[in-house]
Order: sequence, then structure tokens, then C-alpha cells
Amino acid sequence: MDLPSFPRLRGLARPAWQPYALAIALVSLAGCGHKAPEADAAMPVIAQPAQAADGAVAGRFPGEVHARYEMPLSFRVGGQLLERYADPGERVKQGQALAQLDPADANKQLANAKAALEAAEHRLEFATQQHDRDDAQFKQNLISQLQWQQTQDNYASALAGRDQAKQQYELAQNQLRYTTLVADHEGVITSRQAEVGQVLAAGQQVFGFAWMGEREVYVDVPESRVGGIATGQAAALSLPALPGRAYAAHVREIAPAADAQSHTYLVKLTVDHADPLLQLGMTADVSLQAGKAAVAAVIIPATALFHQGEHPAVWVVNPGDFKLELRPVTVSRYGERDVLLAAGLKAGERIVMQGVHTVSAGEKVTPIAPPHAEDAPQ
Repeated sequence: MDLPSFPRLRGLARPAWQPYALAIALVSLAGCGHKAPEADAAMPVIAQPAQAADGAVAGRFPGEVHARYEMPLSFRVGGQLLERYADPGERVKQGQALAQLDPADANKQLANAKAALEAAEHRLEFATQQHDRDDAQFKQNLISQLQWQQTQDNYASALAGRDQAKQQYELAQNQLRYTTLVADHEGVITSRQAEVGQVLAAGQQVFGFAWMGEREVYVDVPESRVGGIATGQAAALSLPALPGRAYAAHVREIAPAADAQSHTYLVKLTVDHADPLLQLGMTADVSLQAGKAAVAAVIIPATALFHQGEHPAVWVVNPGDFKLELRPVTVSRYGERDVLLAAGLKAGERIVMQGVHTVSAGEKVTPIAPPHAEDAPQ
């Protein structure tokens, strides 16, 4: 390498400027041997494979025990409530009388319908006799064609009148029978909405009624979690009133719309093998199993969840080049330490477990294990 010239040193003697030239030459040589800076190393991140959630608990909710069939009991006719034979909490049998309306008007209607039927039957009897007599005379040409047609018409009218009166009489009988409210099934009176002396309209509720037999548990599920529940999903029940006892159940029905006030969805679970100890109104702890509703679900630590605006997402490590991809996911359940995902991530895919706010898309990383064993996914 040529040494640079030093114009300002030319006047000096050789021994004087030679050390300066040597020092400058060494600096120049060092500059010529300097290499370009290396590319930045991959950033270490705590990343582990996502775990499958098969068999895990999809969610826990408080519930309340109800009957499979619950309905209001009411009279089919209107009137004044005369007597009440049952009270809330009372168990009744099928066909048992529960309440009575004043039957005075119904009795009068029945008597009127009976008198009308008797009159119609008398007219039919007379018309039948006339019909038989004129039939014989017409065959002997003793009466005219016109008279015979009039007799037939009278007979047909009398027959129709009798049938109509009979229907009215049967209707009046039903109206009288409807003044007594009876239980159409064995069950329990759950509430009372009418008092003696009150004038009721047809269909106005008198009692709340629950059938004996099948039992269900009602659960109010928030709208953010109803997507992880499906019909037929298995569940386990425990009740504070029955310590040590457990019941199996399954989801029978999911409300198609949320409640207008609470914005929750009513989910009904049928108890598979209910026993008499399971009383109406008991509170239950419902654990929905992540089976049929979450076959492909995975569970991740809560620290791995990242929010892209209002949408949840996770940082996925690409196995080929170890670069990060931000992937949207669907959350089925939020837990204290973990999150159940219903869609967007497969079991075994490696995701960033901690420090999700310190990385960026496309960044190359080096996955490392959590420093503490308790932080690793179970």
C-alpha cells in the first residue's frame, strides 16, 4: 500500500517525520482491514407448542334446577274464583282439582242447551213420523210430488236442528267442566297468581306448575362465551345442597337470542339420571366439558394472548424461517391463567408465551423454554 504524502512534513529531517508516517500508515492499514457489521442476531423469545384441550373443562357456570316441563295453569273460561284447593309447594296428582270458578252461569247455559236439545228431538220425532206416513202415501199416489218434497225438507231441517242442539249441549257441558281447574299431570305447584273472589279472564294464570320426572338446569351464558357451547355437549353438575353427589348432564337447548336486559343466552341442560333429591330451585355448579363443542380447541396461557385492535390474536413462530406471524384466533373461554381457543390455532404450533407486546410481525426469533417450570403449558 502506498503511503500518503505529507506536504507539511517535507521540511523536516528524515529521522524527525518518519515516526509520524509510520503511525499514520498503521491507522490506514487498520481501516482497510475493517469488515461490514454483521446482520442482527435473532431475538430470543419464550415460545412453546400450544396444547390440545380435549377433555378439558370448557367453562363453569352457576345454574338453577328446573323441571323439564314448566307451565302456567289457567281456566279455559272466565269467571269469579270461588275456591282454591292447592297451595305453592304442594305435590298434586293427575286429575286432582286445584281451583273452582263460580258455576252459576255455566249451569244456566247447560240447562238452556238441554231444553233446546229436548225441543229439537221432539221436532225430529214429529218430522220422522210425518216422513214415514207421507212416504207410504206417495208410493200409493195419494199425495202430490210437491207435498212429498215439503215433507222431506221438514225432516231434513228437523234432523239438522237436533244435531246442532246436541252440539250446543255438549259445548255447555264442557263449559261447566272447565269451571274446575284440574292437574293434567303429576307435579308440583310452584306459584300462585290468583286469589279467591278475583274475577278471571279465560287463560289468565292461576298457578305455576312443574311436572314431576325429568329435571333440567338453566344456565345464563355471556354472549362472549356462548360460541363455545353446542347442543349435546356433556357437563358435570355439583350442588352445594347435596355435598358429595355428582350428576351427569348434557346441553339440550340454547336460546336463539340473548335476553334483552342481561344480554345473556339461556342454556338448558338435561340431567341424565335425576333422582328425588334433586329439588326444584336448587343452585348448581355446572362444568361444561370441552368435547363435542371443542374438538379442535387448544389451550394457551393468558400471557400469550395479544389483541389486534378489538380482536384476539397470537404470535406464531414459523417453523421454516423462525419468523413471527400474527394470527387471529377465536376465544371460547377466558380463565384465570389460561385461555381456551375454539379456532385459529392448532395443537402443536409454537407460539410466543410471554412478551407478546415486545415483538413484531416478520421478526426473526429464537424460541427458548420458560425460565420457570410452572410457566410451561400443562
